[in-house]
Amino acid sequence: MLGPRVWSSVRQGLSRALSSPMGGWASREGRKVDISGIYPPVTTSFTATAEVDYGKLEENLHKLGTLPFRGAVGGVCALANVLGAQVCQLERLCLTGQWEDAQKLQHRLIEPNTAVTRRFGIPGLKKTMDWFGYYGGPCRAPLRELSAAQEEALRLDFTSNGWL
Repeated sequence: MLGPRVWSSVRQGLSRALSSPMGGWASREGRKVDISGIYPPVTTSFTATAEVDYGKLEENLHKLGTLPFRGAVGGVCALANVLGAQVCQLERLCLTGQWEDAQKLQHRLIEPNTAVTRRFGIPGLKKTMDWFGYYGGPCRAPLRELSAAQEEALRLDFTSNGWL
């Protein structure tokens, strides 16, 4: 449930948007509604064994990606397990309006992030944690360790962006 401060912010944003000629969707009266300051909540799905259901979470994020919202808060920051300082730096750059530097850093983070969240998943994240001096540990069943070819592809995702 959203708290009173959040609802107040949503109401104020909608009021401004409905009376503003700038923004996203055109209404019947020719006014445009800018919903860029409204962020839909994304809940984390869990399996029956109380583990995160990454497939359902990804499905929810893809569905939300089709909505006309601009901007986001929060994230699935698996990459922060190995490049935490860089992920925090990206947030600082955005908060201080250093958009060019933020964009450069974001572009360097995209490939490694995709590798540990989508392409190689948890086994890839565990392997990179080991590379960066953390304890990734073995994968639990039914997950399997990366093959030698997958490990090399993962290493390339990090070295080609200057992280290894």
